[in-house]
Amino acid sequence: MTKHSFSFICLLTALGYTPSFAKEDKVSPTLVEVRKIWDKAPHNAFTDLVRFKDEWFCVFREGKGHVSPDGALRVIASKNGKDWRSTALLTSDNSDLRDAKINVTPDGRLMLSGAEAMHDRAKYSHQSLTWFSKDGRKWSKSHEVGDRDFWLWRTTWHKGKTYGFGYGTNRRNRSIRLYQSDNGSSFEVLVKNAFDKGHPNETSIVFLPDETALCLLRRDNLPNTAQLGRSKPPYLEWIWKDLGVRIGGPELIRLPDGRFVTAVRRYDGIVRTSLHWLDPEKATLTEFMKLPSGKDTSYAGLVWHEDMLWVSYYSSHEGKTSIYLAKVKFGN
Repeated sequence: MTKHSFSFICLLTALGYTPSFAKEDKVSPTLVEVRKIWDKAPHNAFTDLVRFKDEWFCVFREGKGHVSPDGALRVIASKNGKDWRSTALLTSDNSDLRDAKINVTPDGRLMLSGAEAMHDRAKYSHQSLTWFSKDGRKWSKSHEVGDRDFWLWRTTWHKGKTYGFGYGTNRRNRSIRLYQSDNGSSFEVLVKNAFDKGHPNETSIVFLPDETALCLLRRDNLPNTAQLGRSKPPYLEWIWKDLGVRIGGPELIRLPDGRFVTAVRRYDGIVRTSLHWLDPEKATLTEFMKLPSGKDTSYAGLVWHEDMLWVSYYSSHEGKTSIYLAKVKFGN
C-alpha cells in the first residue's frame, strides 16, 4: 500500500467509512486467551465490562438460577485482568435484580444500571434502576428510571447525554421506546414507539463521527430476526433493516479502524457466544469467531484496550454457569 492510499483510508475512516480495499488488508482476528474469572455463585451471568481509572470492572448477576428471586448485581475489579476481587454486591429484598450494565459518565463516575423483576407483580412487573460510584466500591442509592414495565436495557453516552432503548415487558406493549438523559438518574422519552414488530427487546447503540446512531436490536417472536436501526440527530426518526439472523444479548462496538464488531448469542446449530462483523451498509452479520461457550451463554461486554478487544461473557459449557474474559487481537 502506498503512502497516499494509506492517507486516503485514514481520511475515509475518520468520516465513518471503511473502504473495501482497506478491509482486505486486515489479518484475521486471533483469540489470544480465555480465562474464567468468577464462579462463586450457583449461577453467574449477564455481564458487562469497563476500563476505569486504570482498573477493570466487570459486572454481572448472581443467583440460584437463570431466573430466581434472589438475583443480585456483583461488581468485581482487577488491575491486570487476571486477578479479580469483589468490590460490591447490590441486592434487593423485593425483586430479582437482572442484566447489569456499566459505563463511565462525562463527570468521571461509574454508572451501573439494571432492572428489577418484582416479586409482587400486582401493580407492575419491572422497574429500571441506576446507581453511581466514584471508585466502584461505594455505590449510591438506586434511582428509578424510565417507565415501569419498560426495561431500559443498555445506555450509551454521547456528547454529554446518555441514550438507550427500553422494551415493553407485558403483553399490552411489545414495543421499544428511546430514552435520553443528561445525568443518568432521570430519563425522558424521545420516541414513544421506535419499533414494534416481532417483540423487539435488547439493544446496543453506537454513535459515528458524523453523529449517526446505529442500533443492533434483538427480536423474540415471529419474525425473530435481528434488526439494524439508523438515525440522525435528534434521533426522532429511525430506519430499520433486517439482518436475517436470530441473536441474543447484543453488544456492538466500533473499532479504531472504523469496522464494527458485535458479540451475540447465536441460536443456529449449537447455541454459542460469538463475534461478528457488522456491515451497516449491506445490513449483514458475518460470524468470524466462536468463543468457548455453549448452553446457557452470551451477554458480553466489549472494551478496546491496548490494541485488543477485551470480551466479558458468561457460559455453562464447562458445567457451572461462570464468567469468562477473552482477549482478541486484530492484526494489520
